[in-house]
Amino acid sequence: MPVERKELSDPLLGFTTDQRQSFLRSSNDSVMAWNVFRFCTALKGLGFLMILLVLGVVGVTYYAVVVTNYVPALIHAGGLDSLVSVGVLILFHALLVMLLWSYFSCVFTDPGGVPPNWRPTIDEEGGEADALNASEFSRLEPHSSGHKIRYCRKCGNFKPPRCHHCSVCGRCILKMDHHCVWVVNCVGALNYKYFLLFLFYTFLETTLVTLSLLPNFLVFFSDQEIHISPAALATTFMAFVLNLAFALSILGFLIMHISLVAANTTTIEAYEKRSSPKRCYDLGRMKNFQQVFGTDTVYWFLPAYTDEDKQRMPCLQGLEYPLRPDFDSEVS
Repeated sequence: MPVERKELSDPLLGFTTDQRQSFLRSSNDSVMAWNVFRFCTALKGLGFLMILLVLGVVGVTYYAVVVTNYVPALIHAGGLDSLVSVGVLILFHALLVMLLWSYFSCVFTDPGGVPPNWRPTIDEEGGEADALNASEFSRLEPHSSGHKIRYCRKCGNFKPPRCHHCSVCGRCILKMDHHCVWVVNCVGALNYKYFLLFLFYTFLETTLVTLSLLPNFLVFFSDQEIHISPAALATTFMAFVLNLAFALSILGFLIMHISLVAANTTTIEAYEKRSSPKRCYDLGRMKNFQQVFGTDTVYWFLPAYTDEDKQRMPCLQGLEYPLRPDFDSEVS
């Protein structure tokens, strides 16, 4: 009887021992010197507790702004105060919708994983688009353009460009930026835009709340007569302090990520630039921006992409990235 042959899933099948060891050594070179999540696998246990915490902060803020302050002001006040209350309430709800839309898009969107049995398909040195075989692989380890085959020992798979292994998720993430405990997810190629929009709308929302609650917050330190209940005062105080703290902290993160997008790099790549100082993916600020937000200006501030952008921009899928035309000439 013929013996049934089982296909092995080892991506290094057919390679010599020297080639295997060489690929493993090269994969170690791309690992950060210190992995902050090495001893933090307990972060998985946080799960949706972080989501509940975020919703709790939103709930306290909503009660302080809408229920305690501006709806009563809209009902009892008149003239200019009513117009201000209407403006604050409309802007508050609009930003809240965009904030929650961006947040849950980031939470529930897979950041991008390496497709099963993925292998590099292009011999960049020879310019051929056929799948590489074992005998051809040795020619791709590092060559004139400075590229080399990357391999993950933990996943047992080859790693596409800009892909990194997440110790919390336990898999390789395409264009991994970082693992964020607030969204209970990795931030990678497929949800990086949503994460940035979450930061953007959260900063706008917390800034609006801070400014709108400031007059009521100052009542605590004045001799004015207070006309609301102690519970409402405590909620207003808590919402003001929380939103002020979030606004200041998120501003720093937002500035950092704006600079990363402008340079077409990630948090991990910025950390590793000591060993790879040349930014081969930097195509200019506008093209760098479009690689994250797409080319359709209508969708720039929405946590979504057009079908046209998904089809004509492979970088949005996390597997292929265009290089600077002068990159090969810069690498010695």
